[in-house]
Order: sequence, then structure tokens, then C-alpha cells
Amino acid sequence: MTGKDDSIQLINNHLDRKNYMYWSYVMKNFLRGKNMVSYVTGTKAKPSVPQAENFDLLIDAWETDNSKVITWINNSVTQSIGMQLAKYDTTNEVWNLLEILYTQSNFAKQYQLECDIRALQHNDQSIQDFYAAMSDLWDQLAQTESKELTDFEPYIVRREEKHLVQFLMALHSDFEGLRGTILHRSPVP
Repeated sequence: MTGKDDSIQLINNHLDRKNYMYWSYVMKNFLRGKNMVSYVTGTKAKPSVPQAENFDLLIDAWETDNSKVITWINNSVTQSIGMQLAKYDTTNEVWNLLEILYTQSNFAKQYQLECDIRALQHNDQSIQDFYAAMSDLWDQLAQTESKELTDFEPYIVRREEKHLVQFLMALHSDFEGLRGTILHRSPVP
């Protein structure tokens, strides 16, 4: 039985310029599962000592794995981003470029996510789809928080109350009665 060729395997999460933090988290975990994360970190460097035993085999194996990882990365980014990567030969170069291009300061990322949350409106979506979209933004925002905050229970309670307020504010006007009922409940759900 032959081994399965997974070199064209796809990552379901695509980098789209706004979600670098989450994309890099998903991609690193995927690569850890494939025992290939050392290619993006640069710790698995291209063999460079021609006198080494089996040098040709080592080079071939490195180039094969490096190409697999580059393919996986290309399959998980938008086409316009992928086109920027074509001039790089190593996974580490590709990874570093993406990090430079799409890493925002925490403050800038927080600002953008808060703007996106405020702009999100229920409109004609189902409640489930709307909640999923808002939850995605909340999760990205939570990734920008310091460890001290995420370990502090009163902060977590306050954050969840804030999420409920944001969700209720963005609900379609058809839900005004439900919104009022929830706001006047004690304790708040």
C-alpha cells in the first residue's frame, strides 16, 4: 500500500488581510500536526554541507517538505496574497513576509475589531448566523487581551456583559420586545 500524498491538502481558514492572528494560529497547529512547523520557524534549515553523508537525499527531502508547506500556505491565502509569495523559495521567507505584512499592533487590531463589531448589524441574517459573525469578532478581540486580564474573573464577567449589550444593540428592530425583556432581567443572562 502506498502512502497518501497530502501535498495538496487544503486549510479551510483563508488569510484575508484581516485575520492574520487567527490564521497563523490555525496554520501553526496544522503544521505541528504534520511535524513541519520547523520550516516556518526556520529551525529546519536547508542542508548546506555538501560533504555530509547522503547530502543529495537530505536536499531532496528538505526541498520536498519545504514545497509542501509552501503549497499548504498558498492554498490557505487569497490569490492576491499568494501572488506576492511567488518570489520566495523558502517557507521561512514566506512566513516572515506574511507576518510583516499582516501583523498589526494590538492597539490597532483592537481598534479595527471594535469598529467591525459596532458596524455589524443583524439585518436579514438568521440569529445563528448573526451571532456566529459577532462571536468570531469577539474571539479575535479576546486574542489581543493580556494573560492578566483573561485570568481575572471580574474582567471576564464584565466582558461577557459587554458582549450581550453589543449583541442586543445590533439586533434587528423586530426583536425590540425580546431586547427589553432581556435588559430588564435580573440576573442578566
